[in-house]
Amino acid sequence: MKRVVVTGMSGITSLGETADEIFAQFAAGKSGIRYMPDWEKYTDLRTKLGGPVEQFTIPKHFNRKVTRGMGRVALMSVVCAETALTDAGLLNSELLKSGDVGVAFGSSAGSVNAVREFGSMLIDNDMTQLNATTYIRMMSHTSAVNMTVYFGLKGLTLPTSSACTSGSMAIGQAFEAIKYGKQTVMLAGGAEELSAAGAAVFDVLLATSGMNDTPEKSPRPFDAKRDGLVIGEGASCLILEEREHALARGATIYAEVLGYGSNTDGQHVTRPDQAMMARCMQLALKDANLSAEQIDYVNAHGTSTDQGDVAETQATAQVLGKKPISSLKSYFGHTLGACGAIEAWLGIEMMQRKQFIPTLNLDQIDPLCGDLDYIVNTTRTLDANIIMSNNFAFGGINTSLIFKRSNG
Repeated sequence: MKRVVVTGMSGITSLGETADEIFAQFAAGKSGIRYMPDWEKYTDLRTKLGGPVEQFTIPKHFNRKVTRGMGRVALMSVVCAETALTDAGLLNSELLKSGDVGVAFGSSAGSVNAVREFGSMLIDNDMTQLNATTYIRMMSHTSAVNMTVYFGLKGLTLPTSSACTSGSMAIGQAFEAIKYGKQTVMLAGGAEELSAAGAAVFDVLLATSGMNDTPEKSPRPFDAKRDGLVIGEGASCLILEEREHALARGATIYAEVLGYGSNTDGQHVTRPDQAMMARCMQLALKDANLSAEQIDYVNAHGTSTDQGDVAETQATAQVLGKKPISSLKSYFGHTLGACGAIEAWLGIEMMQRKQFIPTLNLDQIDPLCGDLDYIVNTTRTLDANIIMSNNFAFGGINTSLIFKRSNG
């Protein structure tokens, strides 16, 4: 079996679109959460908080012809992928169109504006808003497909649409595609665009934060006074590559992907299952041929929901013991299909920098949460060699990824 490494990384978040920008915001304790005044028109929507990407760089060559089939989620995805390929030194490589390069990329859904166009047809019996690109922008695999067309990729296309594990599952499936010799390089990650509808999904479950007057104080993963999650948006792309191929071309290697575990609760659509979360982590350890003692840090899913935080931390403590842990959702909110990819990218960055970011707004650890080494208040210097990144989604879909720092 092949070894798989990360040779390119990029992302777009509410705190910036480069790692240096984002880590500067982390250091300053800045939150990407905002009050969303446009959501006031939805009178029954309790939460008015979101983590918007207020601006991101769209290269000039992304003209109308290039972007006409892209909604916001696909545009962020393709821009991210181009940056990651540039970082990997592969952007203009003939390899891209050889069939040896594929894409695994996910989101919870396509563009909300395109859904609205179809909604006009169904509600108002009016088809004037529909056009030839409406479905392309709406479909759940819009990001993956737009990436294949834009870069001319002819290898595997593995679109993942599994809610909050879309990005992490994409990385895991890309890892396996290379590990088992099906591809040489994979573009992998996830994206999500922000909408009031996305917030409403959780609002009707009474799972959203109502701290509308103090957006910087929410979400609060693992905190005794947490009151729910906040929806965010963003994108991230990792370039995964077969290790010998990367070494032969002199590529920069940021990390090695050691293991991937995924399973399904098979019991309830929205209620987290601690036992199956634990089992997922054990599957990743087995895949990586590692013991729990070898994990140096855990990048938590950490959504700030009552049941989710307790189940996740109890499962983590059960499998790994008292490990350092933090949740980046405290800064960005829950970016749904993007979160697993963003957290993998920034987890690798934390390993490279040896600087591990604390959970924001964690003032009083909920005593019901697991006995873990919660990183709070200040960034922790940690010479971590191996990290685990966990994500858990609606439908009882669980993922666990393990990365090893590259020293070369």
